[in-house]
Amino acid sequence: MGQLVNGVWDPAWYDTGKTAGRFERTVTRFRNWVTPDGAPGPSGEGGFTAEAGRYHLYVSYACPWAHRTLIFRTLKGLEDLIAVSVVHPDMLADGWTFATDFPGATGDGLHGLPFLRDLYTRAVPDVSGRVTVPVLWDCARDTIVSNESAEIIRMFNSAFDGLTGNTADYWPEPLRDEIEAVNARVYPGLNNGVYRAGFATTQDAYDEAVTEVFATLDWLEDHLSREPFLAGGRVTEADWRLFTTLVRFDTVYHLHFKCNRARLVDYPNLWAYTRALYQVPGVAPTVRQDHIVRHYHYSHDTINPHRIIPINPRPDFDAPHGRMVPAV
Repeated sequence: MGQLVNGVWDPAWYDTGKTAGRFERTVTRFRNWVTPDGAPGPSGEGGFTAEAGRYHLYVSYACPWAHRTLIFRTLKGLEDLIAVSVVHPDMLADGWTFATDFPGATGDGLHGLPFLRDLYTRAVPDVSGRVTVPVLWDCARDTIVSNESAEIIRMFNSAFDGLTGNTADYWPEPLRDEIEAVNARVYPGLNNGVYRAGFATTQDAYDEAVTEVFATLDWLEDHLSREPFLAGGRVTEADWRLFTTLVRFDTVYHLHFKCNRARLVDYPNLWAYTRALYQVPGVAPTVRQDHIVRHYHYSHDTINPHRIIPINPRPDFDAPHGRMVPAV
């Protein structure tokens, strides 16, 4: 994954030599908010009003952060309001591209650009930072609203309710403290923990990260032995943020990122929970294992220099799970 430096593309990978072999994720650059009336959100400027057809979502099916936004777009009935463009799964020297020679890669349906970085420089010509998905684009102001997935899903959760009539709430006020506490443990330990393990370039950095990955999985397995979901006994944002990591675990993180003490299917409660979420109406089509497996194994030549795509397990996410999924 390259970056832009004052608007100029630099294909360099992360420099873990400066961090004792540890992978450190950079902070996202665009943090504006869409709100029902265009008022400023928790961060960024105002003026981004929820309107049908005004916003365009750029994603990768491979990326767990982008996957969150696709799930919320589906759960909240935003498909007719917010169009989507999907990048190619191969992320090589040019970063994310809009090539279309892979099933499901759509090209840039809005501007016809060749590279995702061109979208960033269209918004800010001298921008610096990593070029990541998801990107929520404002067609009216011709700029990026946000490239922070955690904030985009909260926009989707409520900003467009007045247009859709869909008031399902995955961040309910009475459960927010509980949700935040779960997120604060799951994000560093597992969501980002698998990357910290996979991209580590020293034994100490890997050992530190992978230990935290499995400590988090063990904690989740124990929690789910007593509770059906992560917060309040119902499906919330915390569950969907976890799901996009779990659905990639056995096909990518276990082998490719060396998180191989155990598989997801070795955790009875986590495995049943993942299947229950996968089978929520509308979610399964957002899970594209062809993009997931291809992207990780083909793009990360520092880990897999010969770009060999493994045969991989085939988890049966459609198998019965025995868990009730209450309506939100």
